[in-house]
Amino acid sequence: MTELTEKQTLIARLNSETAKISWLELQKHYASGNVLGVAPGADLIKVAIALNEDNAPQIQKWLSDKSVFEVADQQAMKWYENQTILWALVIPPFVLVQEPST
Repeated sequence: MTELTEKQTLIARLNSETAKISWLELQKHYASGNVLGVAPGADLIKVAIALNEDNAPQIQKWLSDKSVFEVADQQAMKWYENQTILWALVIPPFVLVQEPST
């Protein structure tokens, strides 16, 4: 029961720390190699929890199926040129970003 409560607390905290931010404001994190993309349709919070728990098998699965990805230079440039607003969540040392669903 305590584990479930701790997980619920973590989910609530992560939800409260998720915010929309301009890609322009994330440039320094991208330049440092600390930005991971989360595919549309993937659950940003579940990815954050897996990173927080260091769940390497799950993260590897998502990297393989491109649910989680390193942001390519072309994608970064597109977001920069379009001044794209993204959902973002910090899970040190990473910043997770996801395009909002329309």
